[in-house]
Amino acid sequence: MPHSPTSLTHWGVFSAEIVDGDIAAVNPPPDDADPSPLLGNMPGSIRHRARITGPAVRRGWLRDGPGPSTERGADEFVAVSWDELTDLLATELRRVVDTYGNEAIYGGSYGWSSAGRFHHAQSQVHRFLKMLGGYTFSRHSYSLGATGAIMPRVVGTHDDLFKRSTQWDVIVEHTGLMVCFGGMPLKNTGINDGGTSAHPMRDALRRFRGRGGRIVSFSPLRDDVDGDCQWLALRPGTDVAVMLGLAYVLATEGLADREFLDTHCTGYERFERYLLGHDDGVAKSPEWAAHISGLSADTLRALAHRMAAERTIVTVSWSLQRTRHGEQAPWMGVTLAAMLGQIGLPGGGFGHGYGSMNEPGLAPLRCRLPSLPQGPNPVRTFIPVAAVTDMLLHPGEPFDYNGLRLTYPDIKCVYWSGGNPFHHHQNIPRLRRALGRVDTIVVHDPYWTAMAKHADIVVPSTTSFERNDFSGSKNDPLLVAMPQLAEPYADSRDDYTTFSALAERLGFGEQFTEGRTAWEWLVHLYEKWAAGLDFAVPSFAEFWAAGHVELPTDTGLTLFEDFRADPQAHPLGTPSGRIEIFSEDIDSFGYDDCAGHPRWYEPAEWLGGERARRYPLHLLANQPASRLHSQLDGGATSQSSKVQGREPVRMHPSDAAARGLADGDVVRVFNDRGACLAGVVIDDGVLPRVVQLATGAWYDPADPADPDSLCLHGNPNVLTDDVGTSSLAKGCTGAHVLVEIEKFAGPVPPVRAHEPPVIRTLR
Repeated sequence: MPHSPTSLTHWGVFSAEIVDGDIAAVNPPPDDADPSPLLGNMPGSIRHRARITGPAVRRGWLRDGPGPSTERGADEFVAVSWDELTDLLATELRRVVDTYGNEAIYGGSYGWSSAGRFHHAQSQVHRFLKMLGGYTFSRHSYSLGATGAIMPRVVGTHDDLFKRSTQWDVIVEHTGLMVCFGGMPLKNTGINDGGTSAHPMRDALRRFRGRGGRIVSFSPLRDDVDGDCQWLALRPGTDVAVMLGLAYVLATEGLADREFLDTHCTGYERFERYLLGHDDGVAKSPEWAAHISGLSADTLRALAHRMAAERTIVTVSWSLQRTRHGEQAPWMGVTLAAMLGQIGLPGGGFGHGYGSMNEPGLAPLRCRLPSLPQGPNPVRTFIPVAAVTDMLLHPGEPFDYNGLRLTYPDIKCVYWSGGNPFHHHQNIPRLRRALGRVDTIVVHDPYWTAMAKHADIVVPSTTSFERNDFSGSKNDPLLVAMPQLAEPYADSRDDYTTFSALAERLGFGEQFTEGRTAWEWLVHLYEKWAAGLDFAVPSFAEFWAAGHVELPTDTGLTLFEDFRADPQAHPLGTPSGRIEIFSEDIDSFGYDDCAGHPRWYEPAEWLGGERARRYPLHLLANQPASRLHSQLDGGATSQSSKVQGREPVRMHPSDAAARGLADGDVVRVFNDRGACLAGVVIDDGVLPRVVQLATGAWYDPADPADPDSLCLHGNPNVLTDDVGTSSLAKGCTGAHVLVEIEKFAGPVPPVRAHEPPVIRTLR
């Protein structure tokens, strides 16, 4: 019989109807004002055809043993028992550690995985690898690689920009003007990494507009702001030039707040010399910015006047720092807000990531959440997360990162759990070649993603629907119970069971489990957390029976309010204790791609450059509206967005007409790095010469044995360049790429992205 327990995912609280061991229907709670449509991807997900049914090992690895291979991604697999998999994996880990040391293991488990606090995939694998003796790890994220390096140097923090951002209620009450670089797309606010119980942004914008607030959206996409706004459709990648043009007006027309710049900032004078052209002879005027961006100089000048006259918040989306020189957009955004002098005032100042996730603008918890202890990592070697291909291709080579001179380790084993780099990482052909150089790739996953198909040892994990857990987020008031909804599918196991067995074979089983079952860990983590709180919460049994516990939050926050009120008593975590418009530290690094103050760098991939003569369309590889990254791409909501089974590519009518294309056509999107198929959607809400193809379509090569093969499904990362943002951060640059598009000739091939590989039962 169907039953309807309540649980939590990244995209919301829900109740599920379970029929025959699978999710038949999901329903959001009645008090969620704007539930995420991504809940529609969940029905059928437990028993989806892409599920991994049992342990499997690549045939060539079984036959030839560990070592580099060009067969990954094209080879057959052999089904093995759990005991066989545990023996093979334990033996291989011991070989790698004894022969090459723990630095030779890359714990590359990056991704959103499960919302659960205990069964969180990265927490489990990192705890295991640390107890094994350590592993090479990664820093920062694909989402915020540039931000993670630049903002601590500019404002002394990274997390507080999101966790303690100015709240929506404050914006609704006090803000007159929101100036949004990269827009403020509502589609991204359905999700939060630990789960989310409410979606308030749509209602907040309704109330904001109802009070008379206005929004200006700088974006090539009209729907990057939902509803009424002033849409300024700038040339992609030119936001920093526009910010400089606005700043020029403030500086030259007496509109900059000199007192705030003197008392709360450092280095403005050095930056102003650049702004006015004293050093390079180029004044960064609205006319200069208009030539670069395609906007009107008069429009920019008028907007600068409005910004100085009203309570204004300058926001920068996360997408703007996922490009070459991505450090500059958030840095310049802070600088522009500092010149207005409204940082720390209610409803004014700076925001980073409104519309990028359901976190900025929400009230933060006053307490930490329960978490699985991982312990220290004995290995100190790390890479910036988006440099994984460089690491695998160039072992032993030095590289610059954030003021350090580091060396890439020689990786023999890639151990991946809870993520899919074929979604996150740019230039898939290069990534595939890099993955071919290591001895062994281990992947834990519930589904046959492209990463699982490129593994040597495949560990079938349960989904969060098949185990007990609890979860919550830093900016959400609920800790929510996640009761098991269905039995584990086929021969899958939760990662804790897998790692417990491995740890036992490797001699540290008791250390890893501490003698607890998974259920006993849930009780232990909750009770230990509850004992450290300065307020009372229900017992674990009461919490589990109720399904959630509400936690206190800090309300009415304005970012950097205390710092504004008294910068001496509440200094920022920068060397000066102030906002560093000019950074002596960054300047001392001598990087030619990241100077000591924010500045305009001409992009390699933009419509104003020489490369656009060959590839005249600027592709924006943004986040999808139909799924979270690549998660549940086979679900109904994601599939309903496809065109002839391919990821949709949006084009302006003039660009489609020039190529003889119509709605629904299958096209080849290509450049000199690769090509993919996509389905045309004609839309005048896209700037001419700009096309939009979301990330997250599961990679589907026409020839699995050829790294350069056409992707049949529409993954834009076959097109993107694998180069970091700068020597400072080496962040992901996969959001922008130049391409050409043509109608696909011949029969349209089937999409096989969600089909399992060939699995043999006999060796």
